[in-house]
Amino acid sequence: MSNAPRRAGRHFLQIPGPTPVPDRILRAISMPTIDHRGPEFQALGKRVLEGIKTIFKTSGHVFIYPASGTGAWEAALANTLSPGDKVLMFETGHFATLWKKMAEKLGIEPEFIASDWRSGVDATAIEARLREDKAHTIKAVCIVHNETSTGVASNVAQVRKAMDAASHPALLLVDTISSLASIDYRHDEWGVDVTVSGSQKGLMLPPGLSFTAVSEKALAASQASTLPKLFWAWSEMTPHNKNGFFPYTPGTNLLYGLAEAIDMLHEEGLDRVFARHDRHAEATRRAVRAWGLEILCRDPVCYSSSLTAVLMPEGHDADRLRQFVLEHFDMSLGTGLTKLAGKVFRIGHLGDTNDLTILGALAGVEMGLGLAGVPHKAGGVQSAMEHLSRTSRAA
Repeated sequence: MSNAPRRAGRHFLQIPGPTPVPDRILRAISMPTIDHRGPEFQALGKRVLEGIKTIFKTSGHVFIYPASGTGAWEAALANTLSPGDKVLMFETGHFATLWKKMAEKLGIEPEFIASDWRSGVDATAIEARLREDKAHTIKAVCIVHNETSTGVASNVAQVRKAMDAASHPALLLVDTISSLASIDYRHDEWGVDVTVSGSQKGLMLPPGLSFTAVSEKALAASQASTLPKLFWAWSEMTPHNKNGFFPYTPGTNLLYGLAEAIDMLHEEGLDRVFARHDRHAEATRRAVRAWGLEILCRDPVCYSSSLTAVLMPEGHDADRLRQFVLEHFDMSLGTGLTKLAGKVFRIGHLGDTNDLTILGALAGVEMGLGLAGVPHKAGGVQSAMEHLSRTSRAA
């Protein structure tokens, strides 16, 4: 037991995931663990395997793993590609870079289109490179829909149009780990072959589940893939999933929570969920501008509705600010990752949030800026409050 005095109130978890878990989901997870080979589990398995399709907006398969989003990345690559295959990737930030490193370790040959981490995927550059690939040696295009390290969202539909314009047969693999159930996403309509995601962000669950939504084209590619796989193999999952089961012990209690999360998202309505995230993101950006600080994402078209990354003024350390905010206001902000370490802090505004949650978070940042001696103007919270008040009736 700690000797530190108790802190009243709840901790503000304003990192861009994991996000706070709603009480309804916590209660669902607290159900007694059941036989994962029995009829009660079978009903749960069928419920979540069908229900999760509505969140990805697909009629195809969605495979659920007891893993983090990194597991979904590996499943996507291992099931569709073979050693020596070439893939085209775009450098939107830290997580796009990690996906590239994973591909290399698996024996895949990634080609990385460089960027400055402040803009989204350039569909024109994708199209140009695919047009050059007359022999179709590139087997997949891998992009991150919402780059969690930078607060930059990319237009997946434009990338698909670019691939079609180049008449290239490559698969399209998309990471939606920090965008699913927060930013509008349409697996089938946008012609995505594999969409990967995780449980701990827009789905409002604890970490521990990951997902791959899969097209028929991707399933066909998996028949020819020769990368080693067993745990991740779709061929192992498919016959069991047909009956609501899994080939190994699943995350039973997290699946109870997933069923509840799917219900909650549909009770609110997915379009309302996306609109809520849009409002909170805009309120946050207005606060940042009012403080006189700079948003990392340069292009407003690419602004993320899941999080906002904020650049620190020259000579000021973002982690020092985060420490002040944590110590004085019991709030966690996202850190800068790899080459952004110490240069940015990230405000998460995704998951089960409301207007007062966001205003409380922004108040903590504004007070923290003052305590940490970071040059800024007052009025950020007021600017956010005016926006939320003005748009509340439309919400």
